[in-house]
Amino acid sequence: MRDNTYNNTFITYDDDATWLVTYADLMTLLLVFFVLLYTLTSFERNQYSKAVDSIKIRIESSEELIGLMDLVNIPELLDTRITLEDITGLKSREKSLFEDLSRFARSSSEKEFLSTRIQDGKIIVNINGKALFGSGSASLNPSAAPVIDDLVDILYDYPDYTINIKGHTDDLPISTEIFPSNWELSAIRATTVLRYLISRGLSPDGLTATGYGDAMPLLPNTSEENRAQNRRVEFVLEKKEARN
Repeated sequence: MRDNTYNNTFITYDDDATWLVTYADLMTLLLVFFVLLYTLTSFERNQYSKAVDSIKIRIESSEELIGLMDLVNIPELLDTRITLEDITGLKSREKSLFEDLSRFARSSSEKEFLSTRIQDGKIIVNINGKALFGSGSASLNPSAAPVIDDLVDILYDYPDYTINIKGHTDDLPISTEIFPSNWELSAIRATTVLRYLISRGLSPDGLTATGYGDAMPLLPNTSEENRAQNRRVEFVLEKKEARN
């Protein structure tokens, strides 16, 4: 009978190669890490579209609500950049203030006498003089109080803005014991509005009043319609400079 011979094989490890085990473990962990990152950055297109489509944007000129994805698909708007604040609803202070003031101007009972604009980085609310004062007078009309009160409600939420109240007249001369010229009339009107703002709770800090007479017309004083537009009080709002 033939003897069965068993060859014993001994496996030995080279001490100089043991680093390969650690290296292989490291590579495996890195692979898992990058797979995880890829998974987190991937998204299911349909679910994303549904989520974004749920964000509604109200167009000021229309009461109809449309989806963001529908807005993006409008050919005329393909070149319009949609910012992060548009998607998240976060807005700058200036944008929020201007929208609040524009909404106030549109919804006011005296809206035909109100307008808003941005000029030289400043937000301007224009109130026609007819809505505030009688002819040749610097006393506020009783009907002016609700209008200014609504404006104060907005301004109270933005103490980080200065308010310069500017009085303007047309070019028709005035000469009375109280108002020797349009300069005095416009200045007293601006001051009257300033005092009313303070009486309604606005801090005097950051409030100024200036009279310009007929020196800064909106339109040429060539007709009664233009002169009526030039008789106005402007609220010029500007962001306060940060103090060191």
